[in-house]
Amino acid sequence: MRWDGRGRGAAVALVCALGTSALSGAVYAAPGEPEPVPDGAGGTASGGGRLEKVRADVDGLYRQAESATDAYNLARERQTRQEKSIVKIARAVVASQKEMAGLRQRAGAVARAQYRGGGMPPEARLLLGGDPGAFLDDFALARKGEKAARGLMNRLERTQEALDRYAASASQEWERLDRSRAKKAAAKKEITEKLARARRLESRLEAGERDRLRQLQEKRDRSSQAKWLKTGILREVGGRSSTVGRRAIDFATAQIGKAYVWGAVGPDGYDCSGLTQRAWASAGHTIPRTSQEQWRLLPKVDTARMRPGDLVIYFKDASHVGIYVGDGAIVHAPRPGRPVTMAGAGSMPILGVVRPDDS
Repeated sequence: MRWDGRGRGAAVALVCALGTSALSGAVYAAPGEPEPVPDGAGGTASGGGRLEKVRADVDGLYRQAESATDAYNLARERQTRQEKSIVKIARAVVASQKEMAGLRQRAGAVARAQYRGGGMPPEARLLLGGDPGAFLDDFALARKGEKAARGLMNRLERTQEALDRYAASASQEWERLDRSRAKKAAAKKEITEKLARARRLESRLEAGERDRLRQLQEKRDRSSQAKWLKTGILREVGGRSSTVGRRAIDFATAQIGKAYVWGAVGPDGYDCSGLTQRAWASAGHTIPRTSQEQWRLLPKVDTARMRPGDLVIYFKDASHVGIYVGDGAIVHAPRPGRPVTMAGAGSMPILGVVRPDDS
């Protein structure tokens, strides 16, 4: 199927039925764990309502875990940069220390030479020398020596200042590194807790209830997609992908079926922004690591102007992202337990659209 805006009639019908892996649009506070619904109760008003609450609770927990994953990815990226910065500073310190050792040796030689001369400046020794005829010849040499000594002292001072700056920079980077490590650890803990809680909720449902839970999510996704399509958005959207955008789409679609793994950038699994980052990297274009940074830093385009290859950012906190492939569909990594898949672009609340290759 082509994803450049053509062949839309058949694709729209497909996309209307997509969304089995999309995320809910609501953000929930950390929910309690309801009692499992007895099998067969899901069709009643009471049972259906309780099962819907389980769906909302599970969906909210996965949303919170995904938001924490963005925080984890950003902290890990910063930690990597800070570790590289510290290594760079350390190398500069070693070079400066070697230079300082050499300068100190030269300064010591100058001091010893002056001591052997009784501490008398070279100019005075020339004036008091026994051969005034050699004064003019030696005067220039004395001046050169004095200039060299001053230059030596200046270099010593500058090198010491550089070492002081490096020490201050290293101290700041270590503090930043500690903060990044703490944020990463906190985010990892939150992710682990949210995912474990969501799995407990799902595991307490009987087989029939889990099927109905999946059907509830699919129904919600289809409804959201149909509502989005009814706006007539596809009559406006019709741009062609760029060459690099086409390559990014090819990469993303080739990953369909691979696992969602939080914090992963392939090749065996991805989280949502890991997939979009790697897709564009495969096309030779570097973009930020997290969906929130992708939203903050990449050029924004109106949804009506989006074209295949653009990134669709979801939810108010920009915690989810998919790559638009055309015909109202995206490829994305939904959440743990659901593999990379195709879904309706409108099956989740759209925050906006960004274009990595704004051309």
